[in-house]
Formats: sequence, structure tokens, C-alpha cells
Amino acid sequence: MGDDSDWMKLPVDQKCEHKVWKARLNGYEEALKLFQRIDDKSPEWAKYQGIIKNFVTDSNSVAQLKGLEAVLAFVENAHMASRTVGEVLSGVVCKVFNQPKARAKELASDICLMYIEIEKADIVQEELIKGLENKNPKVVVACVETIRRALCEFGSKTVTLKPIVKVLPKLFESRERAVRHEAKLLAVEVYRWIRDSLRPPLQNINSVQLKELEEEWVKVPSSAPRQSRFLRSQQDLRAKFEEQQAVAGSDGDWEDVADSAPQVDPYELQDPVEILSKLPKDFFVKIEAKKWQERKEALEALEILAKHPKLDNGDYGDVVRALKRVIGKDTNVILVSLAAKCLAGLALGLRKNFGTYAGNVVPTILDKFKEKKPAVVQSLQEAIDAVFLTTTLQNLSEDMLAVMDNKNPSIKQQASLFLTRSIRLSTPSTLPKSLLKPLCAALLKQVNDPAPEVRDAAIKALGTAMKVAGEKAVNPFLADLDKLKVDKVRCVCVCVCIQLKSEPGTEGGTGAKSKKPAETKEIVETELSVEVCDELAAAVLPASCVKMLDSSNWKERLASMEEFYQVAEQMDISVMPCQALVRMLAKKPGWKETNFQVMQLKLQVVAVVAQRGRFSTTSASVVLDALVEKMGDVKCGGKAKDALTAIGEACSLSWIAEQVVSLAFAQKNPKNQAETLNWLANAMKEFGFTGINVKAFINHVKTALGVSNPAIRAAAISLLGVMYLYMGASLRMFFEDEKAALLAQIDAEFEKMQGQTPPAPTRGSIKRTGGQEEGEEAKEEGGAGDIMDLLPRTDISDKITEDMVSKVGDKNWKIRKEGLNEVAAVLSEAKFIKPSVGDLPITLKGRLSDSNKILVQQTLSIMQQMAIAMGPALKQHVKTLGIPVITVLGDIKNTVRAAGMATLNSWVEQTGMKVWLEGEELSEELKRENPFLRQELLGWLAVHLPTMRSVPSDLMLCVPPLLGCLEDRNVDVRKRAQDVLPVFMMHLGFDKMNKATGKLKPASKDQVVAMLDKARDVMPAKSAGPAKAAPTKPVSSADGMRSLKTLKWNFGSPRDEYVEQLKVQMAPCVAKWLQEELFHCDFQHHIKAINSMIECLEEEHEATVACLDLVLKWYTLRFFDTNTSVLMKALEYLKLLFLSLSKHNYHLSEQEANSFIPYLILKVGESKDVVRKDVRTIMGMLCKVYPASRMFPFLMEGTKSKNSKQRAECLEELGCLIGFYGMSVCQPTAAKSLKEIAVHIGDRDTSVRNTALNTMVTVYNVCGEQVYKLIGHLSEKDMSMLEERIKRSGKASTAPTPKQGEEKALPAHPNASLLQKPSNRQAEPSHVCPVGEFHLDLDLLEQLESDQTSVVLPDLVKHKLGDLLEPVIIPEPKLHPVPTHFDELHAGPSTINLVISQVASGDINTSMQALAQIDEVLRQESIAEVMVGHTDQFLIATSLQLRLAHSTHMADTRLPREDIFKLYSCAIGNMLTLFGVARLAREASMGVLKDLVQGLVTVLLDPRIEESQEGQQLIRSVNMLLRRVFEASDQTNILSALLVLLQDSLLSSAGSPKFSELIMKCLWRLIKFLPDTISSLTLDKILLDVHNFMKLFPKDRLRQLKTDMPHRTLQTLLHTLCRLAGPTVGTHTIRFPFASSYFCGVSKLWEFKQRHPEVDLASHLKKLPQTFQTFVEHSLNTLCLERGDKARTPYPTTGTHNREGVGLDPTPGKDELRPSVYQERLKILRQLHGLENNKDERTALISKPPVAPSMDVLQSKMSQILHNRRPQSPARPADSGSTGNLAELMKRLEKIKGNQQ
Repeated sequence: MGDDSDWMKLPVDQKCEHKVWKARLNGYEEALKLFQRIDDKSPEWAKYQGIIKNFVTDSNSVAQLKGLEAVLAFVENAHMASRTVGEVLSGVVCKVFNQPKARAKELASDICLMYIEIEKADIVQEELIKGLENKNPKVVVACVETIRRALCEFGSKTVTLKPIVKVLPKLFESRERAVRHEAKLLAVEVYRWIRDSLRPPLQNINSVQLKELEEEWVKVPSSAPRQSRFLRSQQDLRAKFEEQQAVAGSDGDWEDVADSAPQVDPYELQDPVEILSKLPKDFFVKIEAKKWQERKEALEALEILAKHPKLDNGDYGDVVRALKRVIGKDTNVILVSLAAKCLAGLALGLRKNFGTYAGNVVPTILDKFKEKKPAVVQSLQEAIDAVFLTTTLQNLSEDMLAVMDNKNPSIKQQASLFLTRSIRLSTPSTLPKSLLKPLCAALLKQVNDPAPEVRDAAIKALGTAMKVAGEKAVNPFLADLDKLKVDKVRCVCVCVCIQLKSEPGTEGGTGAKSKKPAETKEIVETELSVEVCDELAAAVLPASCVKMLDSSNWKERLASMEEFYQVAEQMDISVMPCQALVRMLAKKPGWKETNFQVMQLKLQVVAVVAQRGRFSTTSASVVLDALVEKMGDVKCGGKAKDALTAIGEACSLSWIAEQVVSLAFAQKNPKNQAETLNWLANAMKEFGFTGINVKAFINHVKTALGVSNPAIRAAAISLLGVMYLYMGASLRMFFEDEKAALLAQIDAEFEKMQGQTPPAPTRGSIKRTGGQEEGEEAKEEGGAGDIMDLLPRTDISDKITEDMVSKVGDKNWKIRKEGLNEVAAVLSEAKFIKPSVGDLPITLKGRLSDSNKILVQQTLSIMQQMAIAMGPALKQHVKTLGIPVITVLGDIKNTVRAAGMATLNSWVEQTGMKVWLEGEELSEELKRENPFLRQELLGWLAVHLPTMRSVPSDLMLCVPPLLGCLEDRNVDVRKRAQDVLPVFMMHLGFDKMNKATGKLKPASKDQVVAMLDKARDVMPAKSAGPAKAAPTKPVSSADGMRSLKTLKWNFGSPRDEYVEQLKVQMAPCVAKWLQEELFHCDFQHHIKAINSMIECLEEEHEATVACLDLVLKWYTLRFFDTNTSVLMKALEYLKLLFLSLSKHNYHLSEQEANSFIPYLILKVGESKDVVRKDVRTIMGMLCKVYPASRMFPFLMEGTKSKNSKQRAECLEELGCLIGFYGMSVCQPTAAKSLKEIAVHIGDRDTSVRNTALNTMVTVYNVCGEQVYKLIGHLSEKDMSMLEERIKRSGKASTAPTPKQGEEKALPAHPNASLLQKPSNRQAEPSHVCPVGEFHLDLDLLEQLESDQTSVVLPDLVKHKLGDLLEPVIIPEPKLHPVPTHFDELHAGPSTINLVISQVASGDINTSMQALAQIDEVLRQESIAEVMVGHTDQFLIATSLQLRLAHSTHMADTRLPREDIFKLYSCAIGNMLTLFGVARLAREASMGVLKDLVQGLVTVLLDPRIEESQEGQQLIRSVNMLLRRVFEASDQTNILSALLVLLQDSLLSSAGSPKFSELIMKCLWRLIKFLPDTISSLTLDKILLDVHNFMKLFPKDRLRQLKTDMPHRTLQTLLHTLCRLAGPTVGTHTIRFPFASSYFCGVSKLWEFKQRHPEVDLASHLKKLPQTFQTFVEHSLNTLCLERGDKARTPYPTTGTHNREGVGLDPTPGKDELRPSVYQERLKILRQLHGLENNKDERTALISKPPVAPSMDVLQSKMSQILHNRRPQSPARPADSGSTGNLAELMKRLEKIKGNQQ
């Protein structure tokens, strides 16, 4: 029992890990109770996360059973349970499933299912399938049983069936009967969910087992299975089910709540087979052999391979072309049939991957239907049906329409039958009006074909189309068809309805739920006779009303119409005879009524009847003519328009508009025509553009434009403006033949409409259906979708000759170029082409990989031209020619990649994005490890994916390579992948993407999951569909996308979409009135807006900074204005803006700079001097808010302009930057930049040449002769010009060394903006980039030492040798190629100060460069002492950089983490080296050490660093640095710093508790080493700090803290100090506020004792506490010694009390004072008297150890520097090494003089 008492007191988590099984059992029981009690977010769970796996693997079976119960409770309740799934389940499978106890297995199975419930089904299934490979059959049986339970309870949506089906055959082969039995039960359960899809994978198992399975499968209920258990994310579904079960009491309506089991395609359960490599080697030879038997052998070999149900993707192009040749040209029908079967097998095996080849083989198959043998026809039908499943009807429509006009009836019949089968597999969304219209037109021709089989096939196709698309969609095309044939079509429609219900697995059924066509039922009404109308009207109208309608008295007619109106307004819709009522209005005088009041009432009645009744087109036809006649009437025109609007709502605008316009132009009244067009323009805005017959309208508008009446022309132009809102710029194509004056008016109208958004429809069917459109399909139904179909297109297939194709593929690049030119000429001539272009796509595809990049760009240009010419029909060429364009994005040349991206965008603009995402092609491209391709492709996806409402399921294939891109070695690829991650998540969901991380390595998975979590927080909302704004081409879907995506601010001239985007972005940032002024078309409003912004610039500074990027973007738009007034006003504002930003120390972000500086540089080449002057001023100000090194690339880009003034100005600015900041501003490298600048020396323009030469002279003045090496090879002429200019510049060929106290000289440029305010520039040290001040050219120094180079020496002052004993400053030699070195340390400002200041730069590269230079100094012992006196300065700069990295760099997602960690490493490495130099380490002051330790501890606590891969190494480095700081720095300073840090952290309410804990740990470490360091401590300072701490935190306040550790830490420190210092510790309180009064009292006591030696102090001291008694005695004794009275002691000591007053005996055995005590007292006395406690005096010259000959000069110069830096003290004694140094100096002086002679 004694052992029990030991573990009974332990916490629960420790019991669970105890060695004693009883302890573990007790721990599991208590853990079970705890898990059932605590909250799911409790921190208690974290204690068990690491040990929960031990619960299931317990070696004791009793304890293990209880542990399993606890694990089940943990998984069910803990929020972090999902993190333990892998380790727990591996233990369950290996250690529990093999147990004999049934209860243990049951609990283990329940744990697995609970993990599935918390969304970890994939990992559970993976572990269970791994368990199937276990050698223990018990484990296998348990795993199979658990899988079956999971499938039964959670269903096939949660449990993936493919891996299960894959292992079933292996399970049936097991020797163990129990395993086979469980496999059979599992197979039956799988069959419940996927039915016959399971049969193919199990066909090869034992026949007896298969028979048993068949018997069991027959017993399976036919009802659809339903899941009985739900995931945590499906709890809402569970609630709905339970609610419905409670209401209905049965399962009858369950399908409304939860989807039934998904139909699993057997294809998805198969593994792909690679067959290309298995083809016979002579396949292509045999298939072209002359003997048909050899051809047959080849085809039979292929047929066997093609029978595999699933084929691996590959390049089947050659195989398909060979089969196409056999089908099209072979005369042997057996081979044709065999080839068709092979083609069908390939299509069925490849599915969507075969879509690339579909367009090539369908025309050949259709043409081959001329064969009459049934076997061949059947094979061809099977082949074309299989091919259709791999593509869409849209892609094949052109080929279908082409064969409809074929003379062969068999071809027409089979084409119609194929069309029938294809339409059956379609949905309303895949059969839009734009596709249905041409197909129906072609079928109507065949309905009247003389061949009966052709007519029947066409009627079947029309009937099928009617069923799928709806009667409303097809009826308009059947208007001219006789009634008998219409009835046949309707009959077929009914039959198809039955067939559709009995055909599962169609294309419509496999996708999302197909929507029913949103159709408003059209009212069909027969025309009634006059007599019938009279009877119907009399039945509903009062008799008096009918009688007075034709009265000759207008007042009676008026009264009758008023009564008519009232009756119509109140009549029930079900009894309203609309046709009869409107016919009654036509009774004499009818529509010839002369009284306007009566006529107005008649028009109102028409409007009421149309609004309230079932108004048909038949009724409308009765009154339309009369209404059009009244359109131009002054008094009745408005009522007539209202009536037409009401009829439009009843009968659709598309029908009435066409009728009204036709009637209007059939009349001769111009006013009626003009008003009709005006009404129509307004009606389009109210009803929308859906259904409008664009072609008819364009013809009518052309007629109106040709009329001489100006009112009609004006109305027609206004109507065109409204149509432009919906149709875009493509509308103009139809009017290019008009006269120039008229075309100018049309263009002006279009320009007014640019940027405007079409109003939302307020009338018609769109309003009644709530505005719900079927996405892009609804858009296509309108006239806007038909616009491209109306364009006359040319078939160019006959112009793409074999000769042209062979030229394009020729080996000679010149011939290839000639061929491409011919292709471009054909496309230009045709303008608009049909999609049938022969072999052109395959030919162009080959040129995309051409070795000649010029030809690649030309091919891309042709493809852009082809996209515009072909229009939306380009879709069918996407797989063949579009996807290869993506490969071009991986080209190394920027220009080629840019051309590829432009081509890609032009294609997407025509085809839409969906077709590009279908299939595996896009994912395969993304898998290529080409950084250029990946970043371009990911950027392209990031732009286009957000605009899509839905995406194909194939997009999921791109997720694995996308996750790989997140860890790509290239920074840009990783950044692009992170940018596109939220967009993918928007479409696919977080769960799917998170599931895809399961295949990653554990280390990678953690990082990627973290990125997914971040992406989920910024995931954009899903697009509601393409916006209906009016960009350049609002008709096409791509333009709709463009209106939604965020365009990158990068353009040559601002397009409308950029302006529109900026307008939308600025709307929430500025007041509405200011928004209107900013984007007004009149420049006066812009000036007004700028004035307002100037007035409120200072008041609204914060608001301006908040949206600074938008403000700068708006001003870049003003740079493109032609009005000088606006430009000057804009520049005035910008000057004030940047002045304000510099005052507030604001720094531009990269986004702000990139969107503004390139456009500002464009204006530097302005022709007007006043503009250029202001621009230069702004550029000067920019360097105060943006680093000069980052401005440099923008200026370099500006030198490439065609504008010579811009080139010259940019070169001048570059020279100023180099002259002021040095060579480090040259980005990316000095050599590359200077080579580009030197190119301009040969420029044709004189000003550019001169400026380039001046810039090179500036470079020469900075780096000397090295400039020739940097600029590389120049032509002889350019080099001579440069040398002459340098010679004439009057500068010495040396790098100028500024004198102390003088400013650095700048190159003389009269117009340089950078020279205007040099003082302000110097006030911004954070942007100053040094010129490698600490970079010593050791090779040069060695050459100088060996006299191998010429040295220009100054005249030396002659001294007597005796004078050498005095301190002499030896003048420095002037060196040609030496840039700024340490020999400039004496100059002001000091070079080392400049470098240290750059350590704290906001630019990471600048800071690292400075750190590297300092590190070079610190690592060389001989020159490291130049840092003496700069330690604090360097540590302050480093601490600032650490703080900047923590608060700014780490929060900036644009900066690569690698660069930030590299900065951390550089800083920590430098400080490690510095604290390795004892002299420098001891220089660090207390305040600096405090800031340094605070920065380092902050780094340790940064969670962002802990999460990264490099973080652990960084944390180890920081710990190492802290240890070195504690060991090497001044112990007093570091101890004081830690005490102050602890004090501050406890005072701060926002501080982290961990921070205080770490500081206390640091104090403990220093306390531990106090015995070794006590002698070096200044106890006065330490005790004063402790005293101040205790004043702020008295005991009462310390007890209020959450922990007593600070109090205990101080106690430990004081106790250790007292123990080590002994009684003398009390003497160190002299700095305390009360110390002076205390010592005054002791002094008086001593004086009293001197005057009265007879007084015995011992009796009085005994009354004091022992500690204080000892302290007073010790103080008196010390005072006695100090004042010279050493003979006697004025009081008895605690050790030996001499009653006679004899002094102490200073023998070794007594309590004597150590020398350190006297040193400490001396130090205190010196401080009291204002004297400094200096360390050992510095020696004059320190003798150095021997160094290599190559370092002699360096050694000499460093010695001189150290000598000059030391304070000159005349009283300093000569050092023993000084004589040797003086002798050496004398020798060197003699040597220098000899060389000079």
C-alpha cells in the first residue's frame, strides 16, 4: 500500500504514464471522467494530446480496455482530437484488433468511426487499408469489418469506394475463411451503394465466390441506401432528416432532404493502362502497308489494347490520324469497321482526354456514313457516339451543319440520327439558343427532304430538341411548318420523354441538378370572328356602354369609354375576353376617333386589358397598327407608348419590338418613325436585351440612318447607343460602310455610353422570375449572344493549302516565316472566318516550339488574329492549339512570355474560361518544374478564376501541383501560388483542398495546411456571374469577367476598364460629390477636385495616407490628359503631398511606388520645360519617401524610352543618384547597370550622349579606374569619347576623399533635381546606400607594398628624425582604384558611423550589406579595434533592426521570409563576433544591453518564427548569443539591464508573462555565476537597482502578482550578494537616498568615541539587532582605518572584544578585509568626488604579431588608424613596444622617400 500512496498523489496525466499498471488504470478511469466533464476548448486537452496514443497500446489488457473508453471520450469531445488520428489509429490496428476480447475490438471500431465523424475519414480509411496487409488474420478481419461499418453508417459520399473496390479481389484470395466471409459482406455492402458498377472489377475472382455474391446481390433491396450517421459538418442535414421523420412518420420524403447515393461510374474504379508503349513496333508501318491483311493485323493488335476500360493519357495523335486515314480512305469495309471499333475504344478509354482529337475525326466519320453495309454503319455509329462523350455538341456543331447539306441521303440521315442521340444526352444549359437556332434551321430543310428516311430522322431530332430545350425555344422555328409535321414533332417529344426517364447516366444526370427551363408559358389564342367578339364583349360589358361606343356625340362616346375603362379595370382575369374587348374598340369611328379625350381612354383600356388579362399576340395584332399610328400624336402619343409597354410585358418585347418597327417603317409619317425608335430605346432599358432579334433591328436602324429626316436619324443613333450598352464595340462592325460624317456621330454616341452600366430590367419575364438567369446560357439567349453569329464569315479551309502547310513546317526558317506571312495574309483578307481551317491548328502548334523565337512570336500574333476572326467557335481548337500556348509561358525570354500571355487572354476572351479547365491538360502544364511557366500560369488563373460562377470538376486535378508550387524553390512561384490559393478554395472548398494535403510529407503538410488556413481567412466571395457592365466588349463572357477581376495597374495608356475599376475602388474612400468631380469628363471639374484636395491635404493627412495608392493612381491618369492646366495643378498637388509625407516620415509601399513612379518618369520627357521642372522636383522629393536603390530600376527602364528627352533626363537623374549615394544604388548590379548606361554614349541624340557621358564621369569620380572594368566592352569611338570627357572633366583619376567637416561633393548638373536640397537628402540616413566602406582591396595593397603599381604621392613634410618621437599623422597615399576604405575613418562624417547607421535601414538589402562589411572588420583581429567606441552605436542600430524585422518585415507578406531570416542571421552573427572580442563586449552600456536583450527575447517569443522551418535554427542562434552576452559583457551592466527589464515587464499590463519568465531565467543564470564574477561587480549600482525595484514593488504589491517568482528571484540575488560580499555589503548602499544620513551618523559616532574613549559602545550596541550591530561595528572599523587611526579600534568587534580598548590584531585568523573591499571603497570615494573610474590606461602603440607580407600595408594603416583614434596624453608613459614601432616607421619613411626620388 505504500507504493500506492506514491502514485495516488500524482496528477491524472502522470498516472496515465506510470510504470505501475494499477496507476495507469486509475489514471484512465479519472481521465474518462475528466473527458466527459470538461469543455471542448479547455486547455486540459493539451496535456493528453501527446500521450493519448499510449492509452490504446497499453500492455495490460485490463488497463487497455479502460484506456480505449477514455480515448473514445477524448475523440468525441476534444477540439484537438483530429491531430491524433494517425498515431492513435496505427496503435488501434496493430495493438487492439489482434486482442481476443470482443469489447476491445468494439471500442476500437467505435474510435475509428468517431474519427470519421470528426471529418478524418480519409486518414481512417488509409490506416484501415494498411491494416489489410497485416499478417495476423484477426487484424485483417477487424479492419474489413470496420470498413463495412463505416460504409454502412456514413455512406459512399464519406467513405471513398475506389480503394475498397481495389482491395476486394485480394481479400477473396485469402486463405482464411473468416477474411473471405468478411470480404463477401463488404462486397454486398458496396453493391448496395454502387450496384452494377461493382461487377467489372470483380469479374476475375473465383467463379464459386462470384456465384455466391450474385445470390447475395439479388437479396439486396432495390431502394436507394441512406446514411444513418452524419459528420459534424452535416448536422444541419441530420436535423432536417429528424424533423421530416417526425412530421411524415416515414422515409418517403428523405430524398428531398439528403441526396441518395451518388452514381459511381465503373470507369472511376479502374486503374489506367498505358498502351502506347505496348503497340507493335511496326504498327505504323503495317497500317500503311499495301496488303490489307497487314493492315488488319495492326488494327487487331490495337483493338485488343483499346478494350481496356481506362487508358492512361498520352499523345495519341499519330494513332488517331492513322485510324482516321483508314476510315476515310481505305476501301476495305472490314478494316473500316475495325478502325471504327478501335476509335470507339480509345474514346471510351480516354474520355475527356480524347476531346483534343474529336474535331479531327468526326467529319471523317460523318462522311463515311455513305457506306450502306449495316455492320460498317453500326461500327461508325458506336465510334461517333463514343467520341461525342469526350466533347460537346457546341464543338461539333460546325461539322454537323456542314454535312446537313450533303447530297447523299444516308449521310444526312445518319447525321440527324447522331444529332438526336447527342441532344438526348444534353441539357437546356448545353443546348442554348445560339446553338439551337442553326441546328433547327438545318433540320427544317431536311423535314421537307424527298427521302422519307431523312425526313423521319430530322423530325426525331426536332422532337428531341423540343423535349430538352422546351417548346418555347423550338416553337418559333416551327412557324412555317405544316400542322401534320408539327404534330409528328410533338409526338416524338412525348416519346423522348419516356426514353429520357429510362436512360440514367446521361450527361445531364452526371452533373449538377439540371434546371428546368425558366419559361413563361406563351398564351396561344385563335383569331375570332367579329360576331363572336361582339357576343363575348356583350356578355361582360354593360349594354349602354356597347350601345354608345359608335354614337355620333363625342360626349356619349366619352361616357361609354369611361364606363368601359371602369369595367375593364375591375374585371376578373379568368373571364376577360381580351381579343373581343380590343376589337370592340375598333367599332366606328374606332381608331379614327377625332376627340383626343376619347382616344386617350381607348389607349388606356388597351393598356389595362394587356396588363390584367391573358393577352396574346393575336389580340396584340389587332391594335398594334393603330397604336403605331398614334405614336407621333402630341396628345395621345404618351398613352400609346404606355399601351405598347403593357403589351410588351404581356407578349415579350422581342416579339412586339419587331412588329412595331416594321409597322412604323411601313408608314410615311416621320414623326411616328422617330417616336417609335425613341420608345424602343427606352423599352430596351426597361425590359433588358434578352430575346431581341438583333439582325432585324440592325436592318431597320440602317434604314433609319439613310432617311433624310434628322429626327429619325437622331432617334436611330440614340437607339444604337442603347444597343451598345448591351452589345459593345462589336456593334460598330455593321456600320463601317456608312458615311464618315454619320459614322462620326455614331462613334460620339458610343463614346457617351462607354463606362456606363446597363440598367437592371424592371419589366418583362425577367422581373417576374425574380431576375434569376441561368448564368451565361441566359446571356447567350439574348441578342447580345447572337451578335457574333450575325457576322458574315468566310470558309478559308480551301485557302490553307498543302503548300502553305509545308512551308510553315519547312526546315529553313526563312521559308517558315514566308509560310506564316501567307497565313496571316489569309486571315487578314477574310476578316471573319468559320472554324473549319483544315490542318492549320496542328501546323501552328509545331511553330510554338520553334527554335527561332521571332517565329514563335509571329505564330502567337497569328493566333491572336485567329481568335478575333473566328470568335466563340474557337472553342473547338482549344485543346489542339490553345493548351500548347501555355507551354510558351515557360520561355526564358520576357517578350515571348508576354506575347504568349496576350494570346492566351485573347483566346479566353472568345472561348470563356470553362473549356480551358476541362481535362488534365492544365494540371499537366502546372506539374512542369519551370518557374517562369508556373508563375505566369498561376497569375493567369488568379485573374480569371474569380470571375467564374462554377468550374469543372477537373480543376481539382490542379490542386496537387498547386500545393507543390507553395514549396517551390522560386520565390515568385511561391508568392503566385499563395495568391491563387484563396481563389481555388473559393471554388473547391477548404475541405477538398485540405484533403489533398494528405499525400504531402509531414513537414510539408504542416506548412501547407497553415497556408490553407490563412487563405481561408481571405477567401473571396464567389462571383454571382459576369457583371453586365459595359466595358469594351460587354457581349462576350470574357469581358464580363474583366469587369470583376482586379486589373494590375500596368498599361501604356489607360483603358476604360482601368478607369472604371479605379472609380469603383475609390467610391468608399471619398465623398460622393468629390467622386463625381474626379471622374467627370470635363477637365474643369478635375481642377476643382484637385483644389479641394489641396485645401484639405494637411487636415485629412491620415485619410490621404490610408488610400494613398488610389490617389496616386488617379494622378497617373491625369498624366495622360492633354490639358496643361490640369497637369500643372496635379503636379502642384503632388509636390505638396510628397512634402507632407516626408514631414511625417512616411515611406511608400511597393504597391504605391509601382503604380505611380513609372508614369511620373513618362512625364520627365515632357516637351514643356515648366512640366519637366516640376517633375524633377517631385522626383527629388521621392527619394525622401522611397529608397533610392529602388528608384534606380524605374529610371533604368525610363532610359529605354523612344523619347530622347526622357532618356536624357533619366540618365541625368541616374548620375545624381550615383554621385550622391554611391555605387550601391545600382540595381541589380553595378556592372549590369553601367553597361546599359554606357550604351547611350553612342545614341543618335546629342543631349542623350552628353548626359550619358556626364553620368559615366560621375561614376568615374566615385569608383575611379574600375569604371572601365564595370562597363565592359565599348566601341572604339565610344571609348575615346568617354576618355576624352573624363580627361576634360578636370577631375583627378582617383576616388575623391571628402575632407573632415566638409560635405561630399556632388557632380555638377545644372538641371538635376537631386541637387536642389542636398541637406534634406542627408537628413534621411535610412535610405543612404554606402559604397562598400569596409571593403578593402587587399590585392591592391599588396601591389603597393611591392611597388608593382604607380602611386601618386603628395609632397611629404620633411621632419627631423628626432621629431618622430612626437605624435605625427602620416599623410595617406592617393590610390587610383581604391574606393572608400577604412583610411577615411578620420574624415567627417565617419565612414564607420555611416555604415553602422545603415544597419538600421528599412531596406533589408542595405542593412545586410552594412552588416557584412562590419562582420569583415570584426573577424580580422588586427583591425577589429577600429570598432572601439562604436559598440553602443552598433548595438543600438542592431536592436532597431531587430525591432523593425519583428514589427514590419515579418508582417509584410510581400517580403520573402528567407530574406528576413537571412537578415536575422546576419545581425546575430555580427553580435556573436562582437561579443567574442572582450574589449568591445565590455563597452556595451546598461541601456544598450537592456534594449538588446529585450529584442532578442522578443525574437524567441515570436510564434511566426517558431512555425517556420528556419525558426529553430534561429532560436538556437539567439540562445547562443544571449549566453555570450551574459559571459562577455560588463557584469554590472548586464545585471542592471535585466533588473530594469524585469521591472518594466511587470509594470506593463500588455506584456507577455513568458517575457517576464525568460528575463527571470536570465537573472538566475547570472546569479549562478556570481561567485566567479562578484569581484567585477559594482555592488552600489546593483543594490541601487534592487532598491528602486523594491520601491516600485513593495511586498504587498509583489504578493498581488500572479506568481511569486519575481520576489523569490530578488531574494535569491540579495542572499547571494550578501553571502559573497560578507559584512561589507552594507557599505555599498552609499548611493541610496538615505545613505548620506547614515554615514553622517556613523561619522559623528566615531568622532564621539575619539573625544570620549572611555565610553563603552558595546553595551549600547547590544540593544540593536545582531545584523545591524555587526554592520555598525564594521563601518566604524572601516572609518577608523580610512582616517589613519590604525593603532586602535574605537569599539569592540563582534569577533574579539578588548575591554581595554586595544586595537584589532590583524592576524590571518581574524575577520580581516580583503583587497577587493578596499578597491571597491576607493571606487566609491572617487565617484563621490567626481572622479572617473577609468580602466587601465591605453598603451600608445600595441605590438602586433607577425603577419603575412601581403598584409604589411594593411597592418601599418590599421596601426596608424588606431594610433590616431587614441587620446593623446602627454603624461602617458612610453610603452615597451613603442620603440620598435618607431623604428619601423623610420624605415618605412626612408623607403617612401627613396621611391619618390
